Amino acid sequence: MAMGRRKKRVRQEGLWTPTAALPVSASHPFYQRLNQILDENKFDEYVETICEEFYAGEVGRPGLSPGMYFRLLMVGYFEGIDSERGIAWRASDSLSIRSFVRIALDERVPDHSTISRTRRLMDVETHQAVFQWVLVVLAEKKLLKGTTIGVDATTLEANAALRSIVRRDTGERYDEFLTRLAKESGIETPTREQLAKLDRKRTKKGSNDDWKHPHDPDARITKMKDGRTHLAHKAEHAVDMETGAIVAVTLHGADEGDTATIQETMAEAGERIASVVADSNSDEVVKQVSADGPREVVTDKGYHSRAVVSELSQWGVRTYCSEPNRGRQRWQELRTEQAAVYANRRRIRGERGRRLLRQRGEKLERWNQHLYDRGGMRRVHLRGRENILKRLVVHSGAANLGLLMRKLFGKGTPRALQGRLRTLFSSPGPSPRLRSGTARLVRNLGRWMVCRRPLQMISAAA
Repeated sequence: MAMGRRKKRVRQEGLWTPTAALPVSASHPFYQRLNQILDENKFDEYVETICEEFYAGEVGRPGLSPGMYFRLLMVGYFEGIDSERGIAWRASDSLSIRSFVRIALDERVPDHSTISRTRRLMDVETHQAVFQWVLVVLAEKKLLKGTTIGVDATTLEANAALRSIVRRDTGERYDEFLTRLAKESGIETPTREQLAKLDRKRTKKGSNDDWKHPHDPDARITKMKDGRTHLAHKAEHAVDMETGAIVAVTLHGADEGDTATIQETMAEAGERIASVVADSNSDEVVKQVSADGPREVVTDKGYHSRAVVSELSQWGVRTYCSEPNRGRQRWQELRTEQAAVYANRRRIRGERGRRLLRQRGEKLERWNQHLYDRGGMRRVHLRGRENILKRLVVHSGAANLGLLMRKLFGKGTPRALQGRLRTLFSSPGPSPRLRSGTARLVRNLGRWMVCRRPLQMISAAA
């Protein structure tokens, strides 16, 4: 075989290239199967119907189609890409993602500015309608019950620097504010050391009532779980404890406590579940899904308070909230709250309560890893709570589709399927004990050969 040389391969490209001559790779089996599910349930027809009002009739060039836009956001979850710019780059680089998004080989992949403009064009309710459509598909596949709901929250680092905050009343930056305080205290030309010393003595220096970010007013100063202080948002999701499906997603200020946000999340979850029953035409869905909303809620001890437990009990929801050790409490004129807290305490000490609380790590905490750490949403690249919620809702819808793919296909992400195929097509390796024994045999054989070679040289010389 002769060696191919680079100079012989240099040729002038033709002016026109037929589409049939373009290179085509085999579609990724995960994305191919996911597209089949979307086509069977008429996803493109649905999103084009609900997004029709945001586009002009026949004026101007065609914009980014809704089916392509929502598929690109789904790619962000499945590939773990955090920004819209990264999604556009990944779609340009992969023929499999082109096939999934339905971008022809002779078409140009939409720029990140096109994706961003389409997101700003559509409202939050449209993105939530896509999430609702996914819930209906899950219910038809028996992956939604809606009876027992678990609620958990986490913080998302905002796309805003803490050193850029300004005063809400005067608009001063932080260093300008400290310089003014130093001059008022009698220091005409304060140094950096003097400003730092003055700042250390101040109390409540990072209050959200006094400071905001000029470009992202919705971001709040808070302490992250790793101990760092950042501008952040708080994402809270409700999960079906029987199937693991995400029922509702809400976004709040990072400075709001869990006891102040669970009511909105539970109301959102109840509305989603009731809408699933109303939108589905299947009798099986009506039988298996709780049309009256959730009847039980499972949370950690951050959500436990007298007011929350009592209010949820009045809603007809049984609580399984872990109770912190607060010592002896006083219940004068609080008989309703006392009865609700004592009933919750009896439930979490029972067998069913302990089992539900043990499942929080599997059904609730795991979504924090899938959605935010591996899914690329731990640090957001958007500003404004409305923009972040749009991306987060479709992100959670893609996670629910991954749950459906895990049931039908065995794997919930393309990378998990890739690892499974590598295991299938590779030869099964020996057991650990056999591997260690083989390694020991080879090592001893090598030593024997090293010791035997000098003896052979001596016998040959003799």
